[in-house]
Amino acid sequence: MTIRILPPPGAPRRLAVAQLSNSVGDGAYYVCSALYFTRVVGLSPAQIGLGLTVAWAVGSVAGVPLGALADRRGPRGTSVLLALATAASVASFLVIRSFWPFLLAACVYATAQCGLAAARQALLAGLVPPVGRTGVLAHLQAMLNAGLALGAAVGGLALGADTAAAYRAVFVLDALSFLVCAAVLLRLPAVAPAPVRTAGEPRLAVLRDRPYALVTLLNAVLLLRMPLLSLAVPLWIVERTQAPGWLVSALFVLNTGAVMLFQVRMARPVTGLDSARAAVRGSGAVMLASCAVFGLSALPGSWWAAGVLLVLGAALQVVGEMRQSAGSWQIGFALAPAERIGQYQGFFGTGVPVARTLGPLLLTSLLLLWGIPGWLLLGGVFVAASYAMGPAVRRAAAAGSAVVGSA
Repeated sequence: MTIRILPPPGAPRRLAVAQLSNSVGDGAYYVCSALYFTRVVGLSPAQIGLGLTVAWAVGSVAGVPLGALADRRGPRGTSVLLALATAASVASFLVIRSFWPFLLAACVYATAQCGLAAARQALLAGLVPPVGRTGVLAHLQAMLNAGLALGAAVGGLALGADTAAAYRAVFVLDALSFLVCAAVLLRLPAVAPAPVRTAGEPRLAVLRDRPYALVTLLNAVLLLRMPLLSLAVPLWIVERTQAPGWLVSALFVLNTGAVMLFQVRMARPVTGLDSARAAVRGSGAVMLASCAVFGLSALPGSWWAAGVLLVLGAALQVVGEMRQSAGSWQIGFALAPAERIGQYQGFFGTGVPVARTLGPLLLTSLLLLWGIPGWLLLGGVFVAASYAMGPAVRRAAAAGSAVVGSA
């Protein structure tokens, strides 16, 4: 398992250590944050939902200029500063006791997280040759899932204690994890900033790159898979099936373990734009099958039959997830000009906060209200977006956005 998860020594391994450190803290934070904000801070669920929605909307907009800042000033220093900003925002939650300070801290947190993701992608691009980037990203994704699983276990201990001190300890752990992340990133080699813009060159060129914008939009649609296991499937199990509630945890473990063990292997065949398009196209078909199986779990029958269908649906879902991830990583990098990796990755990465913001409402409305037809419609959306990705990528490459040698 270690060999599959860890990337080669040097810069890739240090990037993986940085990824592991902050994902452990994030895993504990994700498990405990809702209860901390309600029981300790005293916010209502509606206030938490509104605050996080606004925060991630702000973060998605800020990702592009922060990515451009990484291009101009150097991605290593920018990554370190944004990791420190994330640590500070998490620590500020410890002293917040009302909505407006919470909203401000949440906006800083989401902005720093989105900017950090873009800056780290630019840093990886400067340290890893194009042919090896997708493989390294697969290792980082495996480390991310390992850290989230470990952090979730720590968060589970805090939930068991159910005290204000235990919840605060989780936030301290998360803040410290980003300090460790910043220290590890600081030890990486410096990457030279991009050349100074020529006269007349737009500051944020990615906003005028319509072919790349279309690719980003299609990727955001495919990322609607993100709230499936975290929100839609748990609600589906409880409200529409005969399966036991503990299966929610089992499906999460299945997903996390599969990504840790097999993401690197699934990404190995993706070496250029042709293989990336094929991976994304295949992911859409697998996601359609997954949605159909999830929907069938609501048919009348025994609890164990529903459980078998849910496990099968989750297994298909994680295969689709890994194929889509590998293909989208290659596409996002290969279509970005070398001197603008940060801002392009910042723009490409907006699919994540968009999925986090709009996905819960869209999926719960579609699946819980429409049932099996809703699942089939969702699967059709995944297939349509995955098949449309091929022509969109070809158009972007033909427009001159592709990096020479990446395809």
